[in-house]
Amino acid sequence: MAARPITEKDRKQVKALHAEGLSRNAIARKMKRSPSTVSTLAADAGLTFERGPEVVAATEARRIDLAARRVALAEELHRDAEKLRAQLWEPTTHGEFAGKDGHWQTADLPRPRFTDQRQIMGATATAITQSLRLQPAEGGADAGQVRSMLGTLGEVLVAAAADDNTDDDG
Repeated sequence: MAARPITEKDRKQVKALHAEGLSRNAIARKMKRSPSTVSTLAADAGLTFERGPEVVAATEARRIDLAARRVALAEELHRDAEKLRAQLWEPTTHGEFAGKDGHWQTADLPRPRFTDQRQIMGATATAITQSLRLQPAEGGADAGQVRSMLGTLGEVLVAAAADDNTDDDG
C-alpha cells in the first residue's frame, strides 16, 4: 500500500492545529497521519513542538518540591537523633534469658548498659549524618567539619567497643 500524498489541506491543517496548541502526536491522531509526517509538515512551515518553557517550569517545580521534602525529612531525622540521645541517660529496664532453664529476667537500671549506650550513639550518629546529607548545615565548610567530627566519633565508639572485652551491665 502506497503512502498517502501530502496535500495543501494537510499543510493548512497542521498549521491550524499547531496554533491551537496541540502536540505533534495529537495532531497526528486527529489527521490520521504518522507523527513523522506531522513533524515534516511542521518543519516545512517553520513550526516546532518544543515545549521547553513548560518542561523547564515542571522540572523546576519538581526540584523545589523535592528540596522541601528533603528539608522536612532532615528535620525529622534530627528530631529522631535528639530522642535517641536522650535515651543515653534515662532509666531503663534490661531483660534477658538467664539461668540453666532460660528464664526471662529483668532488671531496672539507672541508665542503659554501656553496650546499649554505644548502639544508641551509633544510631544517633547515623540519624545526624543522614540529616546533614539531606540538608547540610549552614556555612558550607562547617557542614563538612560536622560530618568529619561525627565520622570520628563513630570510629572512636567502634574502637572503644573493640577494646571493651568486659560487658558493663551497670
